[in-house]
Amino acid sequence: MLNIDLMKIVNKNVLKQVYKKRQAWSKKYDFGHLLVIGGSKLYSGSPAFNALAALRAGVDLVTIIAPEKTAYVIRSFKPDLIAFPIACDFFSKEFLSQVLEQTKNKSAVVIGGGMSRREEVLEFILEFLKEVELPLVVDADAIHALAKEKKILKGKKAVITPHSYEFFVLSGIKVSNDVDERIKAVKEVAKELECTILLKGHFDVISDGKEVAINKTGSPYMTKGGLGDTLAGICGAYLARGVEPFVAAQAAAFVNGRAGEIAAKKFGESLLASDLIEEIPKVIKDFYTQGK
Repeated sequence: MLNIDLMKIVNKNVLKQVYKKRQAWSKKYDFGHLLVIGGSKLYSGSPAFNALAALRAGVDLVTIIAPEKTAYVIRSFKPDLIAFPIACDFFSKEFLSQVLEQTKNKSAVVIGGGMSRREEVLEFILEFLKEVELPLVVDADAIHALAKEKKILKGKKAVITPHSYEFFVLSGIKVSNDVDERIKAVKEVAKELECTILLKGHFDVISDGKEVAINKTGSPYMTKGGLGDTLAGICGAYLARGVEPFVAAQAAAFVNGRAGEIAAKKFGESLLASDLIEEIPKVIKDFYTQGK
């Protein structure tokens, strides 16, 4: 049996590796340009949540690539959102070159939210993951694609963000709510895939295959759709700022969970992903004002 109390527990100190004093002559792009690939004819919310959470977490710019009609919907949410339209209802390999072109001058990628699990979409995701060289967050439907060729992330800076069912799809391992069991499984699979895995749950388990960290922030009210998208967006923001994957995953889990706690105190059962996003600035402010 492992003793959780002896494990590395994530706390606000991890944010020291993310938020450092800005120089007076700081300029746009110094803190990253994140590319979000997501959405479909069916879903527009996921990539929007990715982007809004990433912007609140401090990345300078986010560009979303989405199917045409979805991109137009996303643009209408907030003027802060840049959405590049692809002339399709669902992603497929015929649009791969267009999407890869958009990776130029970007510093990280989030992929998977709202894309659907249609075969042509999963094929597109796999081909993209093979080609892309940027740090990336693999979430949601992209995890289902990765499960088909799960070793293609070797040599890349990547964070995979599954919940327990997606972890089963990826690894074939069904984990219970026993944290010791989760620690063992996550570390083994992260080592096998040579990437960082952030298994979401009451306690988030994070491992790069060598070390393990446990994040205890969060709330039982964080069950609404979109709260995994906010986590992926925050993690993408940190990768875009140049933070290493294992640290980025810890910091994102902490911030997303803490913002969720604050929002849950206000809204309880009525908590929405958009409520959590609005509390991210408070978490960051508390880090600065309460002393680094």
